[in-house]
Amino acid sequence: MCTTGEIIILSDDDDCEDVSPNELSVFIVEVEDVKKSECAVPPTALDEDLVITFSRSAEVLPHARYDCPIHPFTATDCEVSIPVPSNHLMCDQCFCYICDKLASSCKWWCYSGLCHCNSHKKSDFWNNHRNCALLGGLKTFNLTLSEVDSHLRNAETMLQSFRQELSTLYHVFLKGRVLEECGPSQSRKNCRIFDYTPVYEYVSSFLNKADQQDSRAAAIMMLGATEDFIRHFQVSGTFLLQSPTADAAKARLLLLQRVIMSMQRQMVMADFPTGFRTKLHDFYKRLLNIRPWDDVLLVSVLKGQNVTGFRKDKGKKDFLVEPISVVLLRTELLQRQHRYKELCRYLRVVEADNPLLFQQVQDLIPFFTCMMGDLPSALGSLLPTVNAPASRFTPQLFLFYLLVFQTATAPKLVVLQLSELSFDTAWEPIKDAVPLTCVTLVRFALRVHRCCPAVYADPQCWASLINVANTPKALQGPSPKFLLEAMGFVSSTLQDEYGSNIQIPRFFMEEYPDQALLLLVTGALCLRILDAPLNPAFPVLNTFKENVWALGWLWGTLSSSPERFNSFLLEFSEETENLTDGDTLLPLLPAAAHSVVSSEDQ
Repeated sequence: MCTTGEIIILSDDDDCEDVSPNELSVFIVEVEDVKKSECAVPPTALDEDLVITFSRSAEVLPHARYDCPIHPFTATDCEVSIPVPSNHLMCDQCFCYICDKLASSCKWWCYSGLCHCNSHKKSDFWNNHRNCALLGGLKTFNLTLSEVDSHLRNAETMLQSFRQELSTLYHVFLKGRVLEECGPSQSRKNCRIFDYTPVYEYVSSFLNKADQQDSRAAAIMMLGATEDFIRHFQVSGTFLLQSPTADAAKARLLLLQRVIMSMQRQMVMADFPTGFRTKLHDFYKRLLNIRPWDDVLLVSVLKGQNVTGFRKDKGKKDFLVEPISVVLLRTELLQRQHRYKELCRYLRVVEADNPLLFQQVQDLIPFFTCMMGDLPSALGSLLPTVNAPASRFTPQLFLFYLLVFQTATAPKLVVLQLSELSFDTAWEPIKDAVPLTCVTLVRFALRVHRCCPAVYADPQCWASLINVANTPKALQGPSPKFLLEAMGFVSSTLQDEYGSNIQIPRFFMEEYPDQALLLLVTGALCLRILDAPLNPAFPVLNTFKENVWALGWLWGTLSSSPERFNSFLLEFSEETENLTDGDTLLPLLPAAAHSVVSSEDQ
């Protein structure tokens, strides 16, 4: 026996010499008796770094045939005629490099002309062969194995099944049917009819399935299906069916239009990886006819670096021209992303294949400018010197913009045409937008009334304009001298500069600023009444209820044309016969009429 043990003396003091033994802390380690044989270690064991205590044969994991640890492999570049010596041998865990399954289940392991047993990863020939075998139809899209997931695998499987069934249906179509099979009323024999409808319906059902898949899988399925049905052609028969789906050429066009619309939406809206998007675009470049978002010309336009939509690339001219369907999709997506400034730049530069519809989209630029918070620029974009969007206003659209400019609020909408701008949805404040002043609003409204016949004729638009000039409280009537001078000034201002960027002189606004603005609007209304009947007139004149002096000024201005004035009074009287609210305005009518009659007698 040998005894091992250890005593450790512990103390908190650095110098233990002056400390009595009774004050020391002692930690006693128990003494353990061990056998000498266990205590003494052989010298040979001490000299070794590693002592092996147990061993067993290594487990062979699944591996490609060329990596087999049991059977040697001889690599060749493209030997497919016969197995290279010993390459055909396999263990239980050998996998076929081409089929990606156990070598024992490979049908082409030693098959002359294929010989999968000779395949290995260091040969381009065998790598391409493996990609074709594992990717199947996906190889057509130049995809790599690393890009293929379960969704794309499923898409390829569905495509293979689709192609087999489509081939069968199209073969039946090419054979045709005897005319007698179409009904007992047909008397001709040995005549064939070729009905493409079953093929059309089958392709349509497959496209419906594609719509329900993952975005990448849906794109692959649609393009793969198109590659097949695009080759179909119509066979001339004696009897022609009237349905467009019965004719292969017409049905193919319908299917192609559907695929193009779906793919254009996918390419614009879906968040495809850049490499995948590029491969789709390259596969059917002519069919898609769409630029990726990272296209050099498109990016430069969106960033405001290119305002012409044209660039030269290695001597080739490139113009930003896109199908209207693509323009609409980009417009929708940029709105959803709140990229209004980039959207305005894009719509000002891009050219589309449908000028009429594209003009309606471009007319939305002022609204998108409003959503940027820049109301003054939006107002200016409505009234350029050429092709003003305001000239195509409807009364409702005028009232829409007038409210936007007046309140700096707007509905949160994604719109693709002007008719979608409405008051039906909730309005919210526009970020960073400030309401325009009354003077600016009046100048804007007067210019729109002048350039847009629909707004000029609408009584509600006139009532809204007068309400802009009216203050919440009644205004004090100006002096008779001012009212008299205002008649001539307002008339000359409106007739000389009406329709241009109307400038209201400062001196006219100095003494009675609010009253002067109301008189300017009233003078414009006077010209409207003299020009043509205003019906209904009561809602318009009722806006003067709080400022009856302005209505009296209107009567005096209208009296310059007694015949039209008397006609207007008669129209107004007939309109208000059954209206009790009209009584508030009627007391002024006799006095105004009397003044006109007196002037005529003199």
